[in-house]
Amino acid sequence: MVETRAPERATNRGPGRLLIAVYILFAIAATSRAGLQIATRFGEAPVAYLLSAVAALIYIVAAVGLARSGHAGRRTALVCCSVELVGVVAVGILSLVDKELFPDETVWSQFGSGYGYIPLVLPILGLAWLWRTRSHS
Repeated sequence: MVETRAPERATNRGPGRLLIAVYILFAIAATSRAGLQIATRFGEAPVAYLLSAVAALIYIVAAVGLARSGHAGRRTALVCCSVELVGVVAVGILSLVDKELFPDETVWSQFGSGYGYIPLVLPILGLAWLWRTRSHS
């Protein structure tokens, strides 16, 4: 007996388009912020500024994964959203507990408070969308 799976729904359709747009917006914002901070004040808070650059890279790759759809795109987006969620929670906690480690804000500081907590909500929405559009066997 051959087992068939229902096809996965595209992650780049419907609400997925809005999710991709938000990821692109955050990629631009985080890249701009990190680039300026690294270029002008890197010595003041290197950990914070490098974390902003890492966040920017994750936003870019997540947007590409969601936009590509398909198996490889889904896997890429899943890894990025998972790493992003762990990162924003870890950096959020560390930025509250050890203020000396983060003398300046990152995109993920205090759970993304500087960005309206969207950095905390975005990976949850991304993971939920990937779950919703998964194949049903």
